[in-house]
Parts: sequence; structure tokens; C-alpha cells
Amino acid sequence: MRNEISLMDVLSSEEDTIIDIVENRMQVKKLYSKINTSLKGREKLIVQMRYGLIDGKSKTQREIAILLGISRSYVSRIEKRALKKLYKELINWSK
Repeated sequence: MRNEISLMDVLSSEEDTIIDIVENRMQVKKLYSKINTSLKGREKLIVQMRYGLIDGKSKTQREIAILLGISRSYVSRIEKRALKKLYKELINWSK
């Protein structure tokens, strides 16, 4: 018995990959939408800076604190609150 790869094997693995890519893009769009609709002001800005959503470069809480003129611990509290909001929104959306 030879170890051959059938066309179906190749196509099904490519299809799975395409499905994964599409699903991932849909999830990212949903996340960006929730960031824009659920978060306000500093919450939105901090999440965007922390995870590189503005310029592709994530920043530390310390860097954000300096940029915004607030303490690092305040950045941490705002980020934590924002992530909780996003989590609740995404869980409720998927139900």
C-alpha cells in the first residue's frame, strides 16, 4: 500500500484553512465593532494602544500612562474594565 495524497485530501485541508480564515476575519470584525460601540473615550484608546490596533505596535501600560498623563495603575484599571465590557458584549452577542 502506497502512501499517496488524494486530491480530496488536499482540497479538504485547503477548504478547512479557508473556512478558518473566513471565520477568523468575521470574529475580528465583530471584535472591532464591539470596541467601537461598547467602549468610550479612554477605554477605547487604551485597548487600541495596548493591542496595537492603531498602528500595529502594542504599547505597555507604562508607555500609555506617559502618553495620557495618568498613572500606570490607572491605565491597568481602565484596561481591565474595558476588557470585561468587551467580554460581556461578545458573550451576549454569541448567544
